[in-house]
Amino acid sequence: MRIAIATENKAVCQHFGHCPEYTIYTIEGIEIREKEVIPNPGHKPNFLPGYLHELGVDVIIAGGMGVKAQKLFAEAGINAILGIAGPTEQVAEQYVEGALQEGVSTCEHGNFRHEGCADE
Repeated sequence: MRIAIATENKAVCQHFGHCPEYTIYTIEGIEIREKEVIPNPGHKPNFLPGYLHELGVDVIIAGGMGVKAQKLFAEAGINAILGIAGPTEQVAEQYVEGALQEGVSTCEHGNFRHEGCADE
């Protein structure tokens, strides 16, 4: 299994598409086997779900993501876990331990959406 964490300054970025990089962890059983940091190839509509799917990512973790992007990730077979904050290492460990608690997407707050989120 591979998880990708939207990363900014070694912490979970609050918007998956605008992060400078993704930290990708390869997990086997209950252990993290590999860690790889890749640059964000750019925030283009409909691109990132397919790109991360091609890299073998099964789960994307971020602070927030627009509704359209959530749908595209689901269609690509990638589970989105949102409303997450904290250092990427700690978040990855919590995920492996089954202790990661999903919150509210930072891109959705009732009728309010952060700029750009509705178009993803």
